[in-house]
Amino acid sequence: MFNHSLYMSRCVQLAQNGFGNTYPNPLVGSVIVHDNSIIGEGWHQKAGEAHAEVCAINSVKQVELLEKSTLYVNLEPCSHFGKTPPCADLIIEKKIPRVVIGCVDPNHRVAGRGIEKLISAACEVVSGVLEEEAIKLNRRFFTFHQKKRPYIILKWAVSEDGFIAPQNQLSGQPFWITNKLSQQLVHLWRTQEQAILVGTHTVIKDNPKLDARLVSGNNPIRVVIDRDLKIDKNFHVYSGQVKTIFITEKNPPISDENLKYEPADFGKELVSQILEILYKHQIQSVIIEGGAETLQHFINANIWDEARVFTGAVIIQKGIRQPDFYFSPQEEKIIGSDTLRIYYKS
Repeated sequence: MFNHSLYMSRCVQLAQNGFGNTYPNPLVGSVIVHDNSIIGEGWHQKAGEAHAEVCAINSVKQVELLEKSTLYVNLEPCSHFGKTPPCADLIIEKKIPRVVIGCVDPNHRVAGRGIEKLISAACEVVSGVLEEEAIKLNRRFFTFHQKKRPYIILKWAVSEDGFIAPQNQLSGQPFWITNKLSQQLVHLWRTQEQAILVGTHTVIKDNPKLDARLVSGNNPIRVVIDRDLKIDKNFHVYSGQVKTIFITEKNPPISDENLKYEPADFGKELVSQILEILYKHQIQSVIIEGGAETLQHFINANIWDEARVFTGAVIIQKGIRQPDFYFSPQEEKIIGSDTLRIYYKS
């Protein structure tokens, strides 16, 4: 008797080890089971490197057992040549008789073809095991391929009296509402998502680096809305250290490797144009970090997937009000003196 859910849960757990490192590929984990024992497992660690099924197969010490085993994987095995050969071909080559899959791959290059190839080779295929959990794991990947836009996370910090910034904030000097623990958590999030987006006023007021310097991990792509290209070239967003995309309606300079300029018509609806630009750059997830006007654009357009809102233990009295956002949180966490509320758009 096969405990499909148990082994699929392990695939999901393994897949999470690649969070933030696999873009544009999905998060995938795989286990190989013989006689109710796991004899191999692996996960996709980085784009361009071996896929989860390959890692799992290569980890099996008694290779003769593969012909009597079941391979579990949370996402349909690929059937096309990309940077690596098709995983479905390797499974067939190794004569693995049974494959259990969490969910079908939404990428049009796969989208059921991996399953068809396995069945055509007389492999028994079971799909839809822990399907909801498997899709949730790769909600960024699914959003990108099905909705043709990145997964959108809104994020801001607000004082106890409802402000996100003081009235007389000095230019280039950030004002911290949250504590150090919350700031570190935000930097961890930045390593997990592919891009971070801010508006002109946020850059001019805070001169942010928009990096993940407080933790170990990848820095996100920076996306800056700068209609008139008025941000000073000495600001951190022009450092050239990571890919940075400026969205503008001015005639921009010529783009180079890390500084990209994308045109937009600011007289028309802006959110859809921003999303088209991010999709063009193959960005699967983005954190919208401010300011209030930029956040409100996405809220008003009703185009967002998550919102993460910190309330810090400070009183500002006069300043910039937080966005109008009338939803109920699904999660609430206490982080030192701060409260984090997380909202999911149904």
